Amino acid sequence: MHVFHNPVRTVAGLGALAALPELLGERRAVLLTFGEAGALGLVELLRLRVGDRLAAVIDCITPNPDLADLELLYPQVWQHRAEVVIALGGGSVIDSAKAMLVGTPSGQFHEIRRLLRDGERFVPPAVRRLIAVPTTAGTGSEVTPWATVWDREQQRKHSLHLPETWPEAAIVDPVLMRSLPDAVTLQSGLDALSHALEAIWNRNANPVSDALALAAARSILVTLPALLRAPDDMALREAMAIAALQAGLAFSNTRTALAHSLSYPMTLRFGLPHGIACSFTLPLVARLAIGRNAERDAVLAQALGPLASAPQRLERFLEDLGVRTQFAAYGVDEAGAQAMLEAALQGDRGRNFIGAPA
Repeated sequence: MHVFHNPVRTVAGLGALAALPELLGERRAVLLTFGEAGALGLVELLRLRVGDRLAAVIDCITPNPDLADLELLYPQVWQHRAEVVIALGGGSVIDSAKAMLVGTPSGQFHEIRRLLRDGERFVPPAVRRLIAVPTTAGTGSEVTPWATVWDREQQRKHSLHLPETWPEAAIVDPVLMRSLPDAVTLQSGLDALSHALEAIWNRNANPVSDALALAAARSILVTLPALLRAPDDMALREAMAIAALQAGLAFSNTRTALAHSLSYPMTLRFGLPHGIACSFTLPLVARLAIGRNAERDAVLAQALGPLASAPQRLERFLEDLGVRTQFAAYGVDEAGAQAMLEAALQGDRGRNFIGAPA
């Protein structure tokens, strides 16, 4: 028996933002977004649709949310009377919003900090709902309950996961993605490819996640290079957005695996953007995955073609997009890479990998 669960109501496709008023209803909302959203006209697009139901706009979200940043953000969000948080942006914005959803007994962020660092749980006295509106095609956070939170003080990465951190709804509208810089299109697209493949070489895979991951991987391998050549092509933007959504739905049930476990120190210690950090090792992880499990091999072959040469084709795909696939290119020597691999296999996400030690 297989179980697949995802409670997020999802509206996707060109013009999907038009569904926002119905999804919000009569409730009031705080909008969380990134600093450039106003200049890009994205904030005004939302204002036009929700009017005076928008209680506040907070546009200070920066990449890779840190505990210290979220602690400052928390009272800004909770000072406004609102039942909903709308997150407009990429993964960092949506993950930051998830950390704002649960009220704490003290009214401050301390309890969430202790939850992340020490596992000290509490009963939220209040909860807000999340409508996630991604502006990148790759994060998947709009359909998952997890929020990545960085803790640079302790040099750690935390994953916030509560029943309350599932988004209530996701609006995936490629119109919001057409102004993306090429670098962000590339990084977010590779993040989505990593999500798809990580859902396949995963101990938690099931037939539903496989179907979604396969559709996503096949589409991304064709669509992403084409989109980078023609960034104004809205049909390609839509195809990429749908593929990223499918990958997000796939790993919402499997979680990620070894490539993501390897990515965290690369981002924390070496400053590598997440989409590059979780994708440059895909050929390496593919080599480690192939031959481990006949059932997984069959699915991987559907995604990548003949497995004997699949890692080399992945390398060529990434190198053609300008992404180096060796640790040395990012300042990590052979001994450091081996130590990182061994640690990653023992990590929370690494243990999902089919080649991880039992």
